[in-house]
Amino acid sequence: VTLPLIGKDSFQEVDIVGITMPITKHNYMVKDINRLADIIREAFYIAKSGRPGPVLIDVPKDIQQAVCEFEPCPLLQTKNGISFSNEELGSAVKLINNSAKPYIYAGGGVIGSDASKELIEFAELIDAPIGSSMMGLSAVPHDNKRFLGMTGMHGRYAATKLMQDSDLIIAIGTRFSDRATGNKKNFCSGKNFIHIDIDPAEIGKNVPVYVSLVGDVKKVLTRLNSSLEKTNREGWHGEVELVKNSPDNHLQMDKSKLNPQSVIEAVRRFAADDDVVATDVGQHQMWVSQYYKFSSPRTFITSGGLGTMGFGLGAAIGACIARGFKRTILFTSDGSFHMNLNEMATAVTNNLPIVIIVLNNCCLGMVRQWQTLFFGKRYSQTTMNRKTDFSLIANAFGAKSFKLEKPQDTEAVLKQAFSESGPCVVDVKIDIDEKVLPMIPPGGTIKDIILKA
Repeated sequence: VTLPLIGKDSFQEVDIVGITMPITKHNYMVKDINRLADIIREAFYIAKSGRPGPVLIDVPKDIQQAVCEFEPCPLLQTKNGISFSNEELGSAVKLINNSAKPYIYAGGGVIGSDASKELIEFAELIDAPIGSSMMGLSAVPHDNKRFLGMTGMHGRYAATKLMQDSDLIIAIGTRFSDRATGNKKNFCSGKNFIHIDIDPAEIGKNVPVYVSLVGDVKKVLTRLNSSLEKTNREGWHGEVELVKNSPDNHLQMDKSKLNPQSVIEAVRRFAADDDVVATDVGQHQMWVSQYYKFSSPRTFITSGGLGTMGFGLGAAIGACIARGFKRTILFTSDGSFHMNLNEMATAVTNNLPIVIIVLNNCCLGMVRQWQTLFFGKRYSQTTMNRKTDFSLIANAFGAKSFKLEKPQDTEAVLKQAFSESGPCVVDVKIDIDEKVLPMIPPGGTIKDIILKA
């Protein structure tokens, strides 16, 4: 649409600036060709400064066709420093030193800041366990003795229980979403909070914060680590080990049948430590968060904030290309895969080494789980029972395909899939009633946790 026709309901006119305003960090409409270069420079500066985020530039058709003199300018340098006082740093150190049961809650900001090393050093200094949000997974290797796994509604039992039992939560690059906290009043009772985040808008938004340290996570932790002395908390350490070894922290799916846990763990045996894993959204996303053993930062790509079904295949393609056509693994489901499987054309055309694991339960599993547990098994629009044959679809696009229906065939099928040099689809038939457990009901607490269903 050209500038003179904007606002006149012209052919294919959409107010893209208005539509995207709630989901972008900033957006522009370019109305003068002489401003285009400066706007693009500003957009990159805004996108990369502080908390990273998307910036949209709407370039009307006549601006695209216009001509101007381009004048090179130096790029605007992003500023991601720290903006807290020595007094605030001192208050954080004092609060940590006075704590008997500190707990580190790590989010995606740790990964975005490349601060895994500093986070682990911090945990060693204060002798504290580490739990993570879903977006924080991969920040700490799965086999680190202090790492408890994901917390929250579908988190590991120990990660959530010990978070609740702590007297100080040190939140690093995370936002305390409702899925992480459950009942906010109960969650906040009897504990203090230190919140480290680059975005000041996150401080105090969801939980009351005693001390905040605003800045780039890596730089904040470097300052904090240099201000701390190593502490031993034997009593807290013993309590942590007791909960870690509890049977409730080691739930197992029925191994007599093909189940998501066994498939995910088998995939991990074939994958390299630095293989990127992408997911769509739903039960399979939670199962991957619970059972896949991440070893390296930036190896987990998932839609955690908006929970966007259909996200996975495009994300896997992007990650694969960005990493020099290195093998990438996509865990998806029949519901999510249906939404954007047309992107198989891109994967095949570029011969991308993407292994696509479809955990196929013939339903929209997560919503069906809620209908089972909280709505008296009144199923509506979730038991799809579609007849789609994903193997045939993959072949039609030009990809290889495999079906996995029996647990004893898992290793053989995955061996074939991982030997392919291009994209392949593994259609895994799982039971319609497999549940994601543990589960804390919405608005609940650790006392309400569901371990069996």
